Parts: sequence; structure tokens; C-alpha cells
Amino acid sequence: MPNPLTPQVLVDPVALTRALVDIESVSGNEKEIADAVQEVLEACAHLRVERIGHTVIARTELGRAQRVVLAGHLDTVPLADNFPSTVDDKIMWGCGTSDMKSGTAIALHLAVTCPDPRYDVTYFFYECEEVEAARNGLKIVGEQRPELLEADFAVLLEPTYGIVEAGCQGTMRARVRTTGVRAHAARSWLGDNAIHKAGEVLRRLSDYQAREVEIDGCRYREGLNAVAVSGGVAGNVIPDACEIEVNFRFAPDRSEEQAATHLREVFGGYEMEITDSAPGALPGLSAPPAAEFLALTGATPAAKLGWTDVARFAALGIPALNFGPGDPNLAHKRDEHVELDKIEAGADLLRRWLAS
Repeated sequence: MPNPLTPQVLVDPVALTRALVDIESVSGNEKEIADAVQEVLEACAHLRVERIGHTVIARTELGRAQRVVLAGHLDTVPLADNFPSTVDDKIMWGCGTSDMKSGTAIALHLAVTCPDPRYDVTYFFYECEEVEAARNGLKIVGEQRPELLEADFAVLLEPTYGIVEAGCQGTMRARVRTTGVRAHAARSWLGDNAIHKAGEVLRRLSDYQAREVEIDGCRYREGLNAVAVSGGVAGNVIPDACEIEVNFRFAPDRSEEQAATHLREVFGGYEMEITDSAPGALPGLSAPPAAEFLALTGATPAAKLGWTDVARFAALGIPALNFGPGDPNLAHKRDEHVELDKIEAGADLLRRWLAS
């Protein structure tokens, strides 16, 4: 099958977005899109290309004083009757249009068409961002080839609707358990209903007052919410166990250890197990390439309300921010879409930054 990423498509970030969207790449199924991306990058004499799994890495080696990263993930959430793409003269609809194939398309467009940037650039087109952290392509690169992540500054082309979103929240998932005594439903007084006991856990969540904190002019709002409840044995049995799964989005001035301590305080008296965790990232706006990028945008950065892979770079001491054409409020939705002019404006701004 011929590669849909033709030379004519690669020079047009809108056409390139559509071509990437029309390659189905739900997390775990990135081989086809990674093959297509690798093929076009290997045809560029100014790039050194490597591949780890279904993550494609391309680097310039121009001897510049500083190196920057442009990174976009190749995967999407599962399709929702929104594949392949549709488009009119203003908007493109389809799975991944906002999160984040429009941003990834900009990075690929620049990798191919900007052979002489002012910085050396490492481009990452990586797999499995939308699923558990252990499968994340950047995590795997960091484990196998950590030197490839080295840089002075990084831009994740996550959806930000064309503004700069600095840092990111940390995220933590936990299971809070209640226990009781199983009994026949006809003799409920002989048991102790674990699901009923979950009411106090839910009350604490309902009454929870989310903290807000300002860091480097960016305001981060925390959130603690139940995202799933499981329990029950049968329609005639008083249940003796119930689990409430909670998600905590915490500001980047908290460490993971501090976030876990806070959850134990909130759910004191209950058994709790932390099942997944990733740290936040401080804004990191003081690095010279970041300052130059911000000056070019002419806009005040906002806090990133969500977790992104900027945290991976922040953990290595590399300042990073989020900037992409998609609307984050449309990510993962059935009617996900992106404005064509946002793609064009984002590509133009990043090109001026790299080439100025």
C-alpha cells in the first residue's frame, strides 16, 4: 500500500493532519502510522532517524549551541463513529484531530521542511500516550536510550487551542475499600453492608474543597473525584466489600509522596491502595529558548490542567511546555475536531521560532 504521506501532503500541515487522522492508530495499533512516518523521515538527508518499538525519533546534528525537542504522540483513544475524517472549509472532524494529530502533523511538517533550524532539534513521534504509563513510548525511550531525551527545552504539541500551557498537573489513582459482613438479603440485620459504608467516602469527596495555587503566574486547580464504584455479590446477598476508585489531579508544587499523604488524610480510617501515579511539572519558563518562544507568541501562558509528557522532561531538569492547535475540551469526544486556521497558525509560529 503506498504511503499516504506524499511530498505534496508533507508541505501542507492541514493536509498532513488529515492524512495522519485517516491512519487508524488506537493505542497499541501504531505500526502502520509509525511505518509511514519513519519512511518519510528516513528520506530526509538532514535527519538521523531511529526507531524504538513504534516510536520514531529524528534528530538534526548541526552543531548548534542548544537542542530543543518537538514531540507528538501517534496514538488515539478508541474510535467513536468518528473515523475517517471529514472536513469543510473551516473545520476537520475525526478521532485524533484535536488530541493530537494536528500537533503531531506540525512537528512532522517542520521535521521535513525545516532543514536548517536555529537550534538542533529532536523530534519524537511516539506510541501509547493514551494508556497506562508503562507502555508510553517516551518512557520506554528514557529507559532504553535516555541520552535521546537530552535537550535544553521541549515543546509537547498537546492540544492547547493555540496558547502556551505551562507545566502540568500530577495525577494519582487510588482504590478506597469498605468492608462488611455478607448475609442473606432477607436477613440483612445479620450482615453489614459494605456498599452502604461507601456513602461516607462519597460524602468526603462531595464535600472536598479543591485547592488552587499560583506558580510563576500560572494558576493550577486541583481536583479529587470518584471515577468508578464496584461492589456487590448477587441480588439476594448483602455485600461484604466495595471499592471506590478515585482520581487526584494535583498541582505541581506537590510531590507524588505529598499527594499520597494528602489522600491518606482525606480517607483516614479506610483501606486505600494507590494504583497509578505520575508527577506534575513546574512551569519552567525561564530557559532562554522558552523565553524566546513566549516572546514570539506575545501571550501570557496558562497552567496546563491535565497531565502531559512535559512531566517526563521536567523530571530530567529539562524545561518544557505544551503548545498545539487542538482544543483540549474536545479531546476524546465523539465530535472531536480542529479548526484549520489553528493548524496553519501553529505551524507558522513554530516555523518562525525555529528559523528566526
